[in-house]
Amino acid sequence: MNFNEIKEKEIQGKSGYAALFILIAVMVLSIAFIIYASVVFEEEENIALYTLEMILFILVLTMDCIGFAGLKTVKPNEAYVFSLFGKYYGTLKKEGFRFVNPFVSANSGTKNDNNGMEELIGGLKKGRAGSQLPRKSVSMRMQTFANGVQKVNDRLGNPVMVGAIVVWRITDPTKAVFVVDDYKEFLSNQADSIIRNVARLYPYDNMSEDETDISADELTLRGSSQEIADRMRDELQDRVASAGLEIIEVRINQLSYAEEIAAAMLQRQQAVAIIAARKKIVEGAVSMVEMALAQLKNDNVVDFDEEKKAQMVSNLLVVLCGNKDAQPVVNSGSIY
Repeated sequence: MNFNEIKEKEIQGKSGYAALFILIAVMVLSIAFIIYASVVFEEEENIALYTLEMILFILVLTMDCIGFAGLKTVKPNEAYVFSLFGKYYGTLKKEGFRFVNPFVSANSGTKNDNNGMEELIGGLKKGRAGSQLPRKSVSMRMQTFANGVQKVNDRLGNPVMVGAIVVWRITDPTKAVFVVDDYKEFLSNQADSIIRNVARLYPYDNMSEDETDISADELTLRGSSQEIADRMRDELQDRVASAGLEIIEVRINQLSYAEEIAAAMLQRQQAVAIIAARKKIVEGAVSMVEMALAQLKNDNVVDFDEEKKAQMVSNLLVVLCGNKDAQPVVNSGSIY
């Protein structure tokens, strides 16, 4: 059988309350008949009939006890995927108290089926009353998966640390159980692969034009994290759709340079910021000097020759572009 061709067959099950009432009634009647047979028929001479009746009542009681295994409680956004003697039987999604074939077995779709029993046994040994019985249902609620932080080389070859959060849910419990061995492990491996492959296609940040050929509008890991996360979501959805999983959202929750280059990149970012700030300061200072010279000339306040104009421009630029407050020097004599 090709597991990729398995189609979900939803079963409704019977009312669990009616089934429970019948099972309890049969159990009470069986026990009553066994007691009655042991008292009344014990004195009869037909031992064969007495033995046959006891065997019949014991078989009925045994089958009745087995029937209790068919009672299932289905919570909202939860499903049971059943198999009967190795073959797919059906999927129970209808919430409530239901009754199904007691010989079917539920499949959780993960390798951790025994974790619940181990926790139960451990809790009982430690005296914890809150321990719960293990369940083999498949949750269809939204779940969050956080992969570990990975070291990836970006498009420029710089090692960066990338981590992401994946919000997902199961839309087809049958495929999640039968198509892959463990759908949680499958999602984890695919998410790690997609995050690594997509992150290496983009630079961490825009570099200056004299260092690289990265344009200012190109996507970067730091500046375009949402667009890159959307691409991760789309590619991850294509990978896990065959397992009945839906990727709702991918978010980059950690992004930084690797430790070995973090200090150097921090110095570079600081240098770029200082250069950008100085550029703005110089642009503003030049415009202010031009305005001052033009206003002095238009108002005929003073007429500078080229040498004095150059000296005044130099002094104004020093005052406007300096890091510290200027210390004026008052000239009490002639300026010539």
